[in-house]
Amino acid sequence: MKRLLYLFAALALVSLQASCQSSNENNKKAEAEAQNNQTPVVVPSENGLEKAYFASGCFWCVEAIYESVAGVKESISGYSGGHTENPTYESSNTGRTGHAEAVEIIYDPKIVSFSQLVDVYFGSQNITQVNGQGPDNGSQYRSIIFYQNNTQKQIIDTKIAALEAKLGEGKVAAQVLPFQKFWIGEGYHQNFERLNPNHPYILNVSVPRLRRFQKKFPQLLKEGSH
Repeated sequence: MKRLLYLFAALALVSLQASCQSSNENNKKAEAEAQNNQTPVVVPSENGLEKAYFASGCFWCVEAIYESVAGVKESISGYSGGHTENPTYESSNTGRTGHAEAVEIIYDPKIVSFSQLVDVYFGSQNITQVNGQGPDNGSQYRSIIFYQNNTQKQIIDTKIAALEAKLGEGKVAAQVLPFQKFWIGEGYHQNFERLNPNHPYILNVSVPRLRRFQKKFPQLLKEGSH
């Protein structure tokens, strides 16, 4: 009798876990659909400079990559793509805020175009890795490319179509979302690679990723960034 009770309890637990997993997946799909249906927020130019937003794994890596690009005045680490207000590093790492580690790129469009920034984006990551880059896994590390208008979306969609044509059966993992809001990250995350050159993660993950990008796009680099 006890064995039967244990069996029923185990089956009930498995059923409950499956139900919870299905519910979470449905919630994520609903959230993604709601985000896709939002009107993008346009960030106005300031002093001739424009802003673009990307998520591609650890923001320490992405910040350093973009700051090596000619025409990029500043790269700021933070959070975007989620549904909560004032996300923090700790809260985003739970995966429950919907936010991903992202960067705000402040750039001079006379030197580097949005299209080139998108090339940098796809050219500096594993375009097929879902929910992460390299050793970093989880929705907070997923790839998202944000657009502020239809022209930017067309640029992104065209590049993704070209990449997927080369992949054959593969799919580009990055989400394409209308930009809503960027939350600036904690101060200790800013310029982390430059300020912490001997950090194990920087030495073993971030710097190799930066070097791979620089080797692939030497024509886009600032002087002294080679």
